[in-house]
Amino acid sequence: MLTGAVIGYTVQYDRPPTPLPPLSQAVRSAPEPRSAAAGGKDGPEPLSAREDRIVRTGGDLRKLLLKKPKGAQIPSGAPDGDWMPPSRYAEGYEHPAGMFEGLTQDTFRRAAAIDWERSDGAFVSIRLIQFRDTQNAYSADFLEGQQAYMSDDKFAGNDGDPIPGTGSGRVYVYDRPHAEAGYLPMYTARALARRGDIVMEIFVNSPKAVSRGTIMSLAERQLERL
Repeated sequence: MLTGAVIGYTVQYDRPPTPLPPLSQAVRSAPEPRSAAAGGKDGPEPLSAREDRIVRTGGDLRKLLLKKPKGAQIPSGAPDGDWMPPSRYAEGYEHPAGMFEGLTQDTFRRAAAIDWERSDGAFVSIRLIQFRDTQNAYSADFLEGQQAYMSDDKFAGNDGDPIPGTGSGRVYVYDRPHAEAGYLPMYTARALARRGDIVMEIFVNSPKAVSRGTIMSLAERQLERL
């Protein structure tokens, strides 16, 4: 299982983005419906591209990210609907080398990311991490591993709230802000959910308390796009 504690309040933009390596796995195609000519009964009508998740998520994953809202700014060096290689994604974890190794052991396919800062100082980070779930449900393992940390007092300190319409998606509003000498306290909320082979991760970090409604709205809107 992919494990590792993420540090939601750490943001590093001191280096230029690294291009994503080429995909080593072909995009899976949707199965063809059975037909009478093939000796079977007529099957259901094929799903449209909008309805078929395999078609939708097999294309340009970046286009499925939520867009920056009006009035928000993309910080210098932050991802703006970009590809994010596993090395950069792993930087947000307590043990980045271990997370990077876990991601690249035939599990990680690609990731898309966007960050923005609102006028009130709140910072939003969205990650869509796609896994190779051809033989094992790596996406489910990753989601389960991340959610296992959240009830710890070092992180959210609670079990979160379920996201309607998902089997295991949850939002977490941290019980206490992160405090560091010389800095203002930072309040955090996190959303974690899964659609097929994609894990959605959203962080909201703010100098003011983050409401459950804020993180839930972002999660629901992003899941709609998946």
